[in-house]
Amino acid sequence: MSNHVTVLKIDGKALDHNLQFFKTRLNPNTMILAVVKAFGYGSDGVLVAQHLASKVDYFAVAYADEGIALREAGIKNPILVLHPQIQNWEIIVRYHLEPSLYNYKTLQSFAGFCTEKKLSNYPVHLKFNTGLNRLGFWHQDIKAIFTVLNTNNALKIKSIFSHLAASEDQNEEAFTHKQITDFKAIAKQVREHIDYPIILHMTNTSGILNFPEAHFDMVRLGIGLYGFGNDDNITNQLQNTHNLYSVISQIHQIESGESVGYNRAFIAKKYTKTATIPIGHADGISRQLGNGNGYVLINNQKAIILGNVCMDMIMVDVTKIDCNEGDEVIIFNSQKSIEHFAAAYNSIPYEILTAISQRVKRVFVE
Repeated sequence: MSNHVTVLKIDGKALDHNLQFFKTRLNPNTMILAVVKAFGYGSDGVLVAQHLASKVDYFAVAYADEGIALREAGIKNPILVLHPQIQNWEIIVRYHLEPSLYNYKTLQSFAGFCTEKKLSNYPVHLKFNTGLNRLGFWHQDIKAIFTVLNTNNALKIKSIFSHLAASEDQNEEAFTHKQITDFKAIAKQVREHIDYPIILHMTNTSGILNFPEAHFDMVRLGIGLYGFGNDDNITNQLQNTHNLYSVISQIHQIESGESVGYNRAFIAKKYTKTATIPIGHADGISRQLGNGNGYVLINNQKAIILGNVCMDMIMVDVTKIDCNEGDEVIIFNSQKSIEHFAAAYNSIPYEILTAISQRVKRVFVE
C-alpha cells in the first residue's frame, strides 16, 4: 500500500459508460478485447480487468508479467500477450497466456517449446503486418508458417490480426482501406490451410469508430475505454476515468525579488502566495509543465505552476485563491484538463495517463 497522499481515482462507472458507448457501434456478435497494458493505460490494469471481466470477451497486455498479474488476481478471460519474449515461454504457458507470434523466429521457437513439453493445440495469435511496419508476418510468409504448424499439432491458431496505422486520420483513408483489403486477402489465404474457425481482428479505438467494415469478429478497445476518442465530438460523449488528486503541503508568502524552486527559475515581481504540492516529475508531472506552462485546480480556480517541477513537488501560485494547508488539489479530473497537460508540451493523452508513477496510490471507485 502506498502512503503517498497523491491519489489516482479510477472511475468504474465511467469505464462502463465508455464500454457501452462502443458496444452500441458494434454488431451484437462482435467480441470485445479490452486493452489493459501499461497498468491499464496508467490506471490499474488488475482493477480495471476485475471490473470488466464479465463484460468483455478478451484482455490484451503488452508483456507476460502483465498477464500474470491478471491471472494471479483471478482473471479467467483469455489474455493475449501482444509482445511476448522468447525467454518467457515457460511462464506464458504456466499461466495459460496466449502469445502473439509475429515472425518466423517466434513461431518456430514457441512451436519447438510446446512440442518439447508435449502440448497440443496451444492457442496462439498470428500478427500480420499490413502497413504499420512495427511487428508482423508478411502475406508471403503464410506458406512458411504452415510448414511449421503442419509438422505437429502443438499449436492452434486462435486468431489472426493486424493493426491500423492511421485510423483516426481522414487524410489517410485510402491507406487504411488498403490495409483492410490486404488483411482480408491474408485471412482468405490462411483459411485455405485450416479447417476450423479463427477470430479476425484489426481495429483499435479509432478503427471501431471510423471503419465498421473492419470490425470482423473482434475489436480491440484501448484509449476509448479510458475516455478519449479520435476527435472532440467523440471524446465529449465519453467519460473521464482517470482523476488525479493531491493536497497542499505548505503555503509560503513570497516577497518581490524572492525566488521559488530550483535554479531560481521563478523570481517574484510582486507579493506572491505559493502552495507546495507533493507531486513531481517522479510522479508523472513533466518538467515541461513548469514555469507557467501547466496549472492545477484549487477550490475550482487555476493555480499556475511556478518555476521548475521538482522530483517530488510542484509549487503553484495561489495569490488570488482562498485556500489552506491540507486543502484538496485537482491535478486533473476531466479529458479537458488531461488534454491541457498534453498540449502544454506537444504530447498526447496516452503519454499523460501512462506516465502516472506507480508510487501514486490507486483507488477504484465503483
